[in-house]
Amino acid sequence: MSQRILVWDIPTRVFHWTLALSFAGAYLTAETERYRDLHLALGYLMLGLIGFRLIWGVVGSRYARFSSFTFRPSEIVAYLKSLLRRHPKHYLGHNPAGAVAIFLLLGLGMVSAISGVLLYLEVGGEMFEDLHEGAANLMLAVVVIHIAGVVVSSLLHRENLVRAMVTGYKSGDPKQGITRTFSWLGVIMAAIIAAFLAFYQPSGSGTSGERGTQSMHHED
Repeated sequence: MSQRILVWDIPTRVFHWTLALSFAGAYLTAETERYRDLHLALGYLMLGLIGFRLIWGVVGSRYARFSSFTFRPSEIVAYLKSLLRRHPKHYLGHNPAGAVAIFLLLGLGMVSAISGVLLYLEVGGEMFEDLHEGAANLMLAVVVIHIAGVVVSSLLHRENLVRAMVTGYKSGDPKQGITRTFSWLGVIMAAIIAAFLAFYQPSGSGTSGERGTQSMHHED
């Protein structure tokens, strides 16, 4: 019998929404000198969040672990075909299409953030500027496709996936739910994020000026 069960722990939810807001904020502030420091802060935050997620993907709760949503290419293709037929297989955690989006977002986010830091430090010049901007734009495209996929999956499965990532709960077999929210870790994460944004001071000389504006260009 299907019941309301916990699927997403609090650290996973904090990561998800903070990364989304960091990317949106950094992308929107990429083109103006006025918000350069905020742009840089959001870029560093994104890099820290991805670092956390890579660790949590190994030691986190059941559905946060990479092992729970690592699918073979044939499984991904089969799921996409089932979407087109409007009868996709239901997954309590991430489905194959969502898993691909997550890995792409983590990879592109890391490339965008690291190239942005190097660009701000005036390392690599135009090469890193192009890499940074290209990765950020690709990341935006993946975000748009991911959102569309969430909407389609929510409609086909008749479950609100956005709400599930807010509350942590879905409907399913009680035996399949997780038992720990790791709320203490979520509180620590939120406190660190808030403190970082409140007290962040950009390093580097004023000569980084114009190039620093492009550092973290269109970033997550």
